[in-house]
Amino acid sequence: MRFKGFDLNLLATLDVLLETRSVSRTAEKLHLSQPAVSAALNRIREYFNDDILVTRSKKMYPTALADTLRPRIRQALRGIDGLLTASSFFSPDDAERTFRIVGSDYITAALLVPLVMRLADVAPGIRIEIMAPESDSFQMLEDGKIDLILVPDIYVIPDHPAELLVEEQHVVVGWKRNPLFKKEITSEVFFAQGHVAVLISRERALAFGDRELQRIEPSRRIEVAVPSFTMVPWLVQGTDRLAIMHERLFRQMSETFPIVSAPLPFDFPTMREMMQYHQARSDDEGLSWLRRQLLEIAAVR
Repeated sequence: MRFKGFDLNLLATLDVLLETRSVSRTAEKLHLSQPAVSAALNRIREYFNDDILVTRSKKMYPTALADTLRPRIRQALRGIDGLLTASSFFSPDDAERTFRIVGSDYITAALLVPLVMRLADVAPGIRIEIMAPESDSFQMLEDGKIDLILVPDIYVIPDHPAELLVEEQHVVVGWKRNPLFKKEITSEVFFAQGHVAVLISRERALAFGDRELQRIEPSRRIEVAVPSFTMVPWLVQGTDRLAIMHERLFRQMSETFPIVSAPLPFDFPTMREMMQYHQARSDDEGLSWLRRQLLEIAAVR
């Protein structure tokens, strides 16, 4: 299909070329031959009267025009994607679709596992791909590579819609035989103990709860740091260490692990877990249906 003399199929090729800066890697990603991608690049160069990618020291670099084109191409492709999904009737009974969701292991255990169980009954053709939060997660949302990000409200970005999924409280957790839980855990007792903390993503950033604790007591003693909320029970059992945990996750993990909880002995903010999606997907019936399923599950757990 051509628009103003330009083959619109070349837009997707150009997008990948500017991402990979390689004819061979573009061919691999698009499942095309290298000659086909080279021919496409030549047609793109001819249309824009620009080299688009230039080779220097065996590497390809975008021209100034290519740098200005890339965000426009992404926006155009997202608009087309939004148009197609919005115009498609969604029926969960017979839908065949994959949703890519970014969420921590806390939100996976608390809400995404029940979601997957529900989908097996009501939408057997729906597939869920869960990815851990990373520093580039929001760029992946921007690029249309994921459908939904589930994160606390302090992390959402202002450019796209975000909807409250659940409000979550935190509790102190420790080993069931920890003598500290036989009496009230005061603030002094809490901060006198060694802690297990959660650091998320490759950047090892403090999770919401541990970030708030650090503000309250910057000198607290972190004895163990882990990349996963669900690893915490393993590392408090058999010790006097303490940690904080989402209340929903604690209820679930306490069915398997010998752990107990107590209220936090100081004021602590409620965590507001949000669902963020690209603005181009606002009219996506399938994604709207999926968000409703998550809201229903959150309301009863």
